[in-house]
Amino acid sequence: MRPPVMLVLAAGLALLAGCGGERGAKAPAPAAVTSPEVRRVTIDQLHQVVAEPGARLVLLNVWATWCVPCREEFPDMIRVGREFRDRGLRLVLVSGDFDSETTAVDHFLAAQGVDFLTYLKQGADMPFIDGIDSRWSGALPVTVLYDGAGQKRWFHEGKTSYDTLRTRIEEALAAPSAPAH
Repeated sequence: MRPPVMLVLAAGLALLAGCGGERGAKAPAPAAVTSPEVRRVTIDQLHQVVAEPGARLVLLNVWATWCVPCREEFPDMIRVGREFRDRGLRLVLVSGDFDSETTAVDHFLAAQGVDFLTYLKQGADMPFIDGIDSRWSGALPVTVLYDGAGQKRWFHEGKTSYDTLRTRIEEALAAPSAPAH
């Protein structure tokens, strides 16, 4: 049975998964850059965000400022999000940080040039984890690609690369089951 707390689980798996960053470590704040709006989101609200009409694909990434692999892959997430936006991709970012770490989240997002609405996980950990995917252990990062009908096309726990993201997105865009919803 999994422990009941995602962040405790993630911290416990930090050595195995590579998320060995210091909790609460502050990301450097860029000069004269504004951070995007960050909204709290429960798993039910997140399902609504993913299902919002208008996207051919939705790329969901759950990350945290203290997770080293999350921070390492983050620029690739932003890059593919921008590269495929005009082809119907919506990038949805959800921070697994605690409410007390919102300043670090804001600074990190601003430093990464994020200029769109992002989210901060709320609610009980296990329903959130299982609501994303029952295969998810709770370790960060986790990435899920949905087609336009809201069907999961790809689930990946752990750090991924730009090339892998690009390949998965291209495959999903080429598939006949990716209509805009």
